[in-house]
Amino acid sequence: MRFTDFTHHDLLLLLQGLGVSVALFAATTAIGLAIGLSWAMLRYYRTPLLAPMAALLAELLKNSPVLVQLFLVFFGLPVLLQTDLTPVEAALITLSGNTAAFVYVIAVSAIESVGREQLETARVFGLSRWQTLRRVVAPQAAAFGFGPLTGLLVNQLQVTSLISVIGVVDLTKVGAILNVRTLKPFIVWTVIGLLYYLLARLIAASCARWEARLRAHSQWKGL
Repeated sequence: MRFTDFTHHDLLLLLQGLGVSVALFAATTAIGLAIGLSWAMLRYYRTPLLAPMAALLAELLKNSPVLVQLFLVFFGLPVLLQTDLTPVEAALITLSGNTAAFVYVIAVSAIESVGREQLETARVFGLSRWQTLRRVVAPQAAAFGFGPLTGLLVNQLQVTSLISVIGVVDLTKVGAILNVRTLKPFIVWTVIGLLYYLLARLIAASCARWEARLRAHSQWKGL
């Protein structure tokens, strides 16, 4: 039997899909930031072998379609490793890696935006490479990189909608389910689109506040 009208259960289904999307976005953002910044540190310290490998991996991930990466992880990785992956695990691996690649690019660009004269001055005053990174480079790089990072996070939120194709019941998948059941695509996809929009605005507003604080802190320090 096919229902052609909305019920109060649909709201619960929407909230469940929204929760899955937000949780995966938060988890992949945290993991991607950690990995991407680690790769950037390998480049900053010019670590032999590891730094070029990180750069190559980032190049591959950021220049290939996320959907292809998702299929490769979900369908190819289990065959290669002789193991099983759930749709959520495949989504977590794929989106974390893709986020890490772009975080790496942003972090490297932000670090390189710090003037060379400041690095030389820090060296003259006897600061180690770690002290220079922590006291001189990191505060300025964070302020420079926050704008591009905001754009990346908003984009990665939209990218999470792709995980519905491998069976993850996220917000987009819930929209597809409701669309098939109610046959009211305009209403369903308008609501889904508005929810993504509100989430994106929330992310952008939160990042703008943090960026303002970072820039104020850098100016106060005289950096």
